[in-house]
Parts: sequence; C-alpha cells; structure tokens
Amino acid sequence: MTELANRRPDDPMLLLGRLDGRLRHSTCSDIFLARSRLHGAAALAGLAGVSIAVRDLQDWIAGRSPPPRASEGLNDPISVASIFHIALSSDEDARDPIGRATLKALRTVLDDRAEAERYGRDDLAHFGPLWRQVKAAADAPFPSPDLRSIAERVFALAEMTEQAPGSASDVVAIDGRSWELPTRSRDRNWLIATALPRMLYRAGFTTRAIPSLVLLPKFLPPSPAVLAELFMEEIGRLSTTGLRELTTIEQSVDRLAHLDVTRRSRTPILARLQIAYPDLRPAAVAKLLGVTPQGARKLLASIRNGEKPDGRPTAPSR
Repeated sequence: MTELANRRPDDPMLLLGRLDGRLRHSTCSDIFLARSRLHGAAALAGLAGVSIAVRDLQDWIAGRSPPPRASEGLNDPISVASIFHIALSSDEDARDPIGRATLKALRTVLDDRAEAERYGRDDLAHFGPLWRQVKAAADAPFPSPDLRSIAERVFALAEMTEQAPGSASDVVAIDGRSWELPTRSRDRNWLIATALPRMLYRAGFTTRAIPSLVLLPKFLPPSPAVLAELFMEEIGRLSTTGLRELTTIEQSVDRLAHLDVTRRSRTPILARLQIAYPDLRPAAVAKLLGVTPQGARKLLASIRNGEKPDGRPTAPSR
C-alpha cells in the first residue's frame, strides 16, 4: 500500500490499477470490454500488416460492410476476419462473467467463426494450430509477477514460432484430405500479441483480461529488458486512453436515462449496444435482440426520435 501511495499520478502501473479497479465497479464494463475487443483486434491487424481502424470493424459488425479489406484478395494475404476470430477466441474461456456475456453478445451480432471460415480459411489453417500453442504457453505460471517475466515469455514464444514444425502451419486437413501449403514469411508477432492481455491477467496485473492491452511493437527489441521498458510505456498510454474512454462511455450511458420508454422496452438495451457498435442496421438489431426486422426498425426509430446514445442531437426525419 505504501509503495502505491508513493507512486506518481502518471505512473503506468498506477494508471492500470485505476482502470482495472474502475472496470470492476462500473456499470458500463460490458460496453467498455466490447469496444476494447475492437481496439485490440485493430492493433493485432496492424501488427499483421493489414492496418484497419476500429470504425472499420464497427461498420462490419453493424452490417454496413463486409470484413475490412476483404476485397483486396492477393494484396491482403492475411484476412482481417481470421485475425478478429483469433482475437476473440483468445479469451473465449474467460472466467469473468461480464467478459463471457460481452463475447456472447458480440457473437450474436457477428459470428466471427463463420466469417473466418468464409473469408480466412487458409489463414486459420496456417495460424490456428500455432496460435493454440502460443495460448497454452502464455497460460503457464510466471516465475515472478513482473513485466520482465512477461517479456522473457514473449521472447521464448517468438523463438517457438520461428522453430514451429511444418505440420503446425503448412499442412491442413479438411474432410479427411490433407495437402501442404507454401511457407509464409510474414512476421508472426501478432499471434504472440494476442496473448499479452491474458499474460497480464495471469501475472496478476489485472483482475480480468482487458483485450485492448496489446503491448507488442511490430518488431521485437534486442532484449527482454528493453521490451519490459516498452511494455511500461504502452501500459501508461493505453491505460490513460482506457480511462478517458470509460468516462466517455459512462457519460453516454447517463444520457440514456432521458429516453422516454416503458420498463419492458428494449430501446435502452439497443441504445447501450449502439455506444459500442454505432449505427447498427436493422438486420443486426434483429439478430441481437431476437426481434423481427419490423420490430428492429421500430426500435431504431424510437432512438432516432429522441437522442443519440453519444448525446448528439438527432437530425429531423425526412
């Protein structure tokens, strides 16, 4: 306790503890974690060389577009759909009930497994088995609960991915058939990065996996000591951003109290979802809330006729 009291207000670990503590007590943790998954997936895609924005993922989930960069074909050798699937699967067995509920809600709108099979089957064949090895290694106990131990684990995982046998990435079996795929030279740090939020949780830095805490740089530095310093910088930056975003989300949810609805109305639920996934289309709303397309349109209209979840006035209907 004395050590924490002596830390500067901008100390990265103090900021991370503050974010984790607020998430444990905030009524908006589900919305924050939903958006945190999008931030984490966008960061992973950037590490994989397929830069996208969080808004691109929101457009996909809301039903406004196919997976970002899906039309680029051979110019985009890693599918964003497969990266998003692996990002979500990295904590699908989380013990945190809020995390599980958030993941279930997201998959009600967007089935990442089906999308990955459609857009990124070859990527799953290449990277799926290797990712499972990374995940298993990340769950192993740490010799000491510090960033240096996590950095050393990352270097060990990097060596493992470099030495992965051909069967881990080059052979795929479908319906009993198997064949060899050409070796990919693309950097695999993004696979290791999927495990960073989980490692921070396993090491005791957080009480749940926070998906946006993707700390890895695109290229590893020369030593675990240097990487631990980079981790500290990223933790400070991402925690500051997370605290600011959580405040914004809480303010947006507070505005929902002004919605003029009955107690049984699903409009407040939809309004919360639109904070995480803005401008949901009727088809996505129908899936998420289990209503008819007509009912989804009515719910969306009930929000448009009042106030948007982000607090901005709604333009008059034409």
